[in-house]
Amino acid sequence: MVDALGVAVVGFGWMGRVHTQAYARLPHHYPRLPLRPRLVTVAEEVPGRAEEAAERFGFASATRDWREVAADPRVRAVSITAPNFLHREIGVAMAEAGKHIWIEKPVGLSAEDARAVADAVAKAGVQGTVGFNYRNAPAVEAARDLIAAGEIGTVTHVRIRLFSDYAAHPDGALTWRYERARGGSGVLGDLASHGADLARFLLGDIASLTADTAVFVPERARPAGATAGHALASGGEPGPVENEDYVSCLLRFASGARGVLEACRVSVGEQNNYGFEVHGTKGAVFWDFRRMNELALSRGTTYQDQPVSTVYVGPGAGEFAAFQPGAANAMGYDDLKVIEAYRFVRSIAEGTPYGATLADAVHSAAVLGAMTRSAERGSWVEVGAG
Repeated sequence: MVDALGVAVVGFGWMGRVHTQAYARLPHHYPRLPLRPRLVTVAEEVPGRAEEAAERFGFASATRDWREVAADPRVRAVSITAPNFLHREIGVAMAEAGKHIWIEKPVGLSAEDARAVADAVAKAGVQGTVGFNYRNAPAVEAARDLIAAGEIGTVTHVRIRLFSDYAAHPDGALTWRYERARGGSGVLGDLASHGADLARFLLGDIASLTADTAVFVPERARPAGATAGHALASGGEPGPVENEDYVSCLLRFASGARGVLEACRVSVGEQNNYGFEVHGTKGAVFWDFRRMNELALSRGTTYQDQPVSTVYVGPGAGEFAAFQPGAANAMGYDDLKVIEAYRFVRSIAEGTPYGATLADAVHSAAVLGAMTRSAERGSWVEVGAG
């Protein structure tokens, strides 16, 4: 028997739509889940947007006030896809109201915010899933298994990159993303948070680091009205960009491995160039998000001039079998969010966490905080140290 799970979405920009579509697709890919999401309500403060979402996607009701969601007895689970500065307030309130939460990274503006939400979830005894979607790629999970099994020997070093051009246009609107008070960090919270999560997911805890940041587009035009995504705002009143466009970081892992993490939101000519290269004493494994279902793998005993092969992941890797019947059949970005939704709903059904949790968000936020301190001080810092 399949029970209905009343869900709500708070914040309906692009990511709110992605969450909503993931809920709708769950029965198609995971028909044996004992809970089936039912779209109860959507909250969005921009006038008309919640009503439009309800009509388009089939929510039973719409509101401009997220507090009505917290008080709604029909709602058992909530997707929080609102701007970063609202994550803590909404996340804590939903947990205290007994709602399970699926919240987008970085879970607030700081490690303190992430811990507050994590503590509220733990105290309330509800489930909390975080939107670190790239770890859900079957190829990434296959790479993690290879590394853990010693297929490339002892890991020596890793390079993680996250380059994008979404903020490269000089006429990009000065939205909340570029303000300290509402966005917190810039590319740190947006892209480097994924990098920090991937680093820990693959190789374990980061012990210390040194980082450098920069702003390359120092001024942008203020938008005339509500925006969604990365809209342009040519001709508006100019204002300062308050957070970083770029970060580079040297990492030291608790295992002794070394790493480089680099992220940029203004990389002209780069569209979602996300990936990693992990090197070990016997081989290496490489992943590129733009070729999401492939790994480049070198392993053996040749060492010098050892060849690299392309491996197409298939039904034995991660959740691949829920989407495609055989290797080399493509999966895409939205599929990663369906996997995330599945792990969230499964966590609720079984009372056991699956996938990325609030604890992972706290770890990622601690790394981002260390990057900020290091960039300010110009020195190495320990992760988690003040």
